[in-house]
Amino acid sequence: MILTVGTRGSKLALAQTQRVLKQIKQAHPEVEFKLKIIKTLGDKEHGKPLFTIDCKGIFEKEIDQQVVKGEIDFAVHSLKDVPIVEQQTGTVLAAIPKRDSQNDVFISKGKVPLNALAKGSVVGTGSLRRMAEIKYIRPDLGVQPIRGNVDTRINKVRKGELAGVVIAEAGLERMNLENEITERLSLDQFPSAAGQGALAVVAKEGNESVIALLQAVEDKATRAEIMAERSLVLQLEGGCRVPIGAVGRTSGNSLSLFGCIFSLNSRKKISASAQGALTEAEKLGKKVGEDLIRQGAKDYEKEWREKYGAW
Repeated sequence: MILTVGTRGSKLALAQTQRVLKQIKQAHPEVEFKLKIIKTLGDKEHGKPLFTIDCKGIFEKEIDQQVVKGEIDFAVHSLKDVPIVEQQTGTVLAAIPKRDSQNDVFISKGKVPLNALAKGSVVGTGSLRRMAEIKYIRPDLGVQPIRGNVDTRINKVRKGELAGVVIAEAGLERMNLENEITERLSLDQFPSAAGQGALAVVAKEGNESVIALLQAVEDKATRAEIMAERSLVLQLEGGCRVPIGAVGRTSGNSLSLFGCIFSLNSRKKISASAQGALTEAEKLGKKVGEDLIRQGAKDYEKEWREKYGAW
């Protein structure tokens, strides 16, 4: 059996896809794979910060459309790039492999920690959440939105264009670039985005033979964490234009969820948490979201959407 898998062409996307294919191959050695590189809107829109592009699913929409048409058998995405509200009609999240690190990391020239940077130093990042977290901890720093692959971002530090960058640890691990890390940022200070560190394996709805095969890489605990985190963001009606931290953690059959949201101008943060069983993942997300709303999350969201636009 030969299956065609769709992926973006970046080094990170290819590394992630090969990682999943290797895991599937271990369970199904008889299966062969053919890669199909597909360009997405996110690959074409190089100049704009991600949170200013007026479209959802900019890194997977075109790929999932080919899944639905049957032009590819399945696709591998970074799960945090998969829209929570508007998943491509006709696709299913067939498998979620075991999650890698949820943490963000800081990379700087000379391995200077974030807390030790000189006042006025400029740090780069691609997300509003990280921008808000940096400003919450170090309001004296400048924060610059950046685009580009992992190598491009690291090179901005090497060239002295930025004092440092904040990026996901999982991506560096998948590309064997851990030696670039200055420090791992704690989830307490830098709570991650919903789905960070996890991969999504997407197949066509009703394609039972392929879905059954992909289930070989499914991790039940990771799916519970992801469902809780995504449920929280859904309850808040959030997106990449609202800085929401969502951290699910499992221990045996237990699941905990921490959520928070940052203000735009006043250096404030509200947070909430809940615990329950793995089977209660979506309920936990809703519960934490409702708690944040009671504390004023909608007012914070309004601030961000008035500045960056609503969706």
